[in-house]
Amino acid sequence: MKRNIVVFVIIAPLMAVMLSLAKAYYYFDVWQYEGEDVVFQVQPGEGFSSINHRLDRAGLIGSTKVFYRYCQLKNLMTKFKSGHYEIPTGSTMRDIINLLLYGRPITVELTIPEGKNFYEIAALLEANGFISKAQDFVKLARDPAMLRQLNITNETVEGYLYPDTYKFDPHQSAAQIMRVMVEEFRQKTKSLDYSKSTLTPEQVLILASVVEKETGARAERSRIAGVFFNRLKKKMRLQSDPTTIYGIWEQFKGNLKKEHLQEVTPYNTYRINGLPKGPICNPGLDAIRAVLTPERHDYLYFVSKNDGTHVFTKTYAEHLQAVEIWQVTRQNREGKSWRQMKQN
Repeated sequence: MKRNIVVFVIIAPLMAVMLSLAKAYYYFDVWQYEGEDVVFQVQPGEGFSSINHRLDRAGLIGSTKVFYRYCQLKNLMTKFKSGHYEIPTGSTMRDIINLLLYGRPITVELTIPEGKNFYEIAALLEANGFISKAQDFVKLARDPAMLRQLNITNETVEGYLYPDTYKFDPHQSAAQIMRVMVEEFRQKTKSLDYSKSTLTPEQVLILASVVEKETGARAERSRIAGVFFNRLKKKMRLQSDPTTIYGIWEQFKGNLKKEHLQEVTPYNTYRINGLPKGPICNPGLDAIRAVLTPERHDYLYFVSKNDGTHVFTKTYAEHLQAVEIWQVTRQNREGKSWRQMKQN
């Protein structure tokens, strides 16, 4: 009788513990996922129970209970990183946990050039398969609720989508991509000193976007910024073609006409005084710095030399002469785009 009691009280529970441990060991280190390689997404802010359930439903783990107990004991339940992960066939539960904790999510590299506006960025994202419809990104760029989340007081996100080379999760949403780019803008510009400028930070960004569109030659940016400052001081209109084009962007067919220059929009600096209503593109750091440190000179005009650089003049008469030489004379108009020139 006593022997039966010993077996019941001591040995049976011990055997149960050993069986549980063996089962845990089997599901944790022996059982393997035998399907094809698969991509599994941990969604931003997703809770542990949801991750556990979806792993089980996908057949990627053998036991939700073992997965839960291990992660609970190791304090891992809030440690999984969001992103898309490729889980290869033959993965154990240990492999999957390590992948979600320490693995690199799948990313695809994309370069956003300086001077692109949010319409063009939306088209780039669609063309490279990051979003299904460019219009979704365009709509989001104007969405008041999204702008509040991003702490942007303008009517659009224009100017805050920092041009750089990114490694995006190919399954990120348009909103997630936008947040990454705006955060990059804030990180890259946080050390800039606006205290010595006569412009507000927002005005600096607006003028930098104009400078960015006016020249691709880095060496000219501070000089062109100086021209615009000189015109603002004299209360002259900026008369910048890129601002005019931006104001009619969705209807513009690629050929700027006299009728466009006469159309009144908040961006047509041939018809309005001062700066345009907002940024006209997303400038790089060089253009912003050029506006913060403009070159001091007496130039009021500049004309393209059709090779990526400009000729600068101080008087309207000199400007007309430069236009005659560089824009009217056919042989001088047959130049190279600034995109083809070697950057200075």
